[in-house]
Amino acid sequence: MSDKPKDAAPVLLSGGNPQIAKGYGDAPVQAWIAAAPGWKGEAGRRIDALIERTVPGVKKAVKWNTPLYGLEDNVWFASFHAFDRYLKVAFFRGASLDPIPPVGSKQKDVRYFHIHEDDPVDEAQLAEWIRQASRLPGERM
Repeated sequence: MSDKPKDAAPVLLSGGNPQIAKGYGDAPVQAWIAAAPGWKGEAGRRIDALIERTVPGVKKAVKWNTPLYGLEDNVWFASFHAFDRYLKVAFFRGASLDPIPPVGSKQKDVRYFHIHEDDPVDEAQLAEWIRQASRLPGERM
């Protein structure tokens, strides 16, 4: 039996990333967004809404304290994760996007887009990357 009260706020891990139990569907993603501190929660809400508008029928999950998005069960095209100074939006086949998202990865196919607190976000470009990514083979996780 856990000593933690049922209504206790989620633990924030390094960078303010909420510790949310693994789960499938919209509810765990919304729990992650609600628990993210300050501007990171609002940015997560905007990313989530943009993905829903851009990819009708998108599937969602939280694994490894990270919201994931895909079109098949356990096959994902994008995610985001909180760090100290930014949210990292990951495109698992980002090297195939046009234009290629600006931040590289140790994994050759993965590319990132970082969202900082006061940076304007080109939502049209972000939506285009999301649209393209959703049409590529996803990453099975």
